[in-house]
This record gives sequence, C-alpha cells and structure tokens, in this order.
Amino acid sequence: MKKMRLLTFNIAHARGVLPVHQGLRSVARIRQVLFRIANLIRRLDVDIVALQEIDEHSGWNGRFNHLAFLSEHCGLVHTAIGLTNQRAGQYPLNYGNAILSRWPILHSEAVAFGRRPLGEKGFLFVETEIAHGRRLPLVNLHLHHHSRKQRLIQADHVMRFVSESRGRRAHLWAAPPIFCGDFNNPAHQPDATAMLLGFCEQHNNYTLLPKVGRTFPSALPARALDYALLPQECVVNHAEVVRAFLSDHRPVLVEFSLV
Repeated sequence: MKKMRLLTFNIAHARGVLPVHQGLRSVARIRQVLFRIANLIRRLDVDIVALQEIDEHSGWNGRFNHLAFLSEHCGLVHTAIGLTNQRAGQYPLNYGNAILSRWPILHSEAVAFGRRPLGEKGFLFVETEIAHGRRLPLVNLHLHHHSRKQRLIQADHVMRFVSESRGRRAHLWAAPPIFCGDFNNPAHQPDATAMLLGFCEQHNNYTLLPKVGRTFPSALPARALDYALLPQECVVNHAEVVRAFLSDHRPVLVEFSLV
C-alpha cells in the first residue's frame, strides 16, 4: 500500500485571516502569507495540495503567480491551475483552483460553472502519476458560497463531468476520483455535499472527511465547509482540521493508504 497525505485549503487570495480585502494588503504582506502557507505544507509533509481562491497575476494582490511562489517554497514541483475568473487589461484578475503535487500531473481539465466576470466558481480535475502506469484522479472544487440552488446545479455539473470522464478514462485510474475542496455547506444539510456523497456511493463506498471539526471562520470556527471524499481504495489512517490562521478557512489534512 502507498501512503499519501492530502491537504485541501481555501487560501482566500493570500489576504490572511483578517476580513480585509486583498486589494488593501501590501505585496510584502501577501508574500508573507504565502510563505507561511508553504511552510505549513512542508511541516505537514503533504504529497498533494488542493487550493481554492489562488491567484495568477491579479491586480488586487501583487500581480505575480501565487502557485509558482508556493511551489518554489514548499518543494512540490508539479502544478496545475484552473482559472475560473480571467480578465486582462490594466487591472487583471485571474484566479481559481490549483494543485501542487509530489508526483507528475499527467492530465488536467479546468471547468468554470458559468461566465461571470468576477466571483465565478468551478473545479479542477487532475490525474497524478503515483507510480508507473498508475494514475490517481482528483476533483478540486469550489461551490457557491451563498445560493443553495446554485450549489446543487454546480454539484450536478461535477457529477456529469465525472460520469463522462469515467467512461473515457477509468481504465487509466488506480482508484475512483477523490473529491475535495470548499463545498460551502455543512454535510448534515440536504445540500450539495450530501448530493455529491450520494452520487459517489452509487459506485463505491466513499468516506466523507473530516468526521469532526469545523473550518470556517478560522479564528473561531462555527461551520464545517471544507471536505475530502475518498473511495474505499483509499484506506484512511488519519484526518483532521488543521489549526492554522492563514486564511478565513482552516485546511483539512487527510492521510490514507492506496491499496
């Protein structure tokens, strides 16, 4: 069995824990927050990191590539980004979801749920080569923060994509896909998280993690919004909400062994 450590983390554009817009943060402060996130990834000895709200050359927080910065400082050299918001011009805004991996990323697809010029959500699908000829598929998603109706529509979009991908690519996979990210709704409610779990369990015995703990807001967590969904081929050894004050969300760490 191959042991792995997965971290999912909404880094909130690297603005930090305080409710201050990233456009009001200095470039030095943005870099400091990213450097601390990279140190956390190193300290936790993570193999795959799924990030939400990460920027690539955005005018509101430094105009530099945050994923490249994290990769350089945390030591995970394989990366993929899925921009759900893209705007060029004098004040560019480019951000979305991303993956950092210890292993090569052989395939990636980015999907935005809509076409809004700002605040659009979506997901990033990747396949990492964990061993010769063995690919681990993963869906890193970020669902709507306010509208239950929109979350359910978005969850249906994810399910249709995965169903189509399974038909075309499942012969390449060492296991069914892992799902992780900012679901933006508690698991106990009849909402998108429960909908996705029900979809997964039609095909496999999935586990929703963490079992306990809240992730938002990070200073005094009141809600569980961030999860990982793992198939039965991923035998869970440990899962926790990491106590960290680097964003308005706390990250979720899962350690598992792939059979």
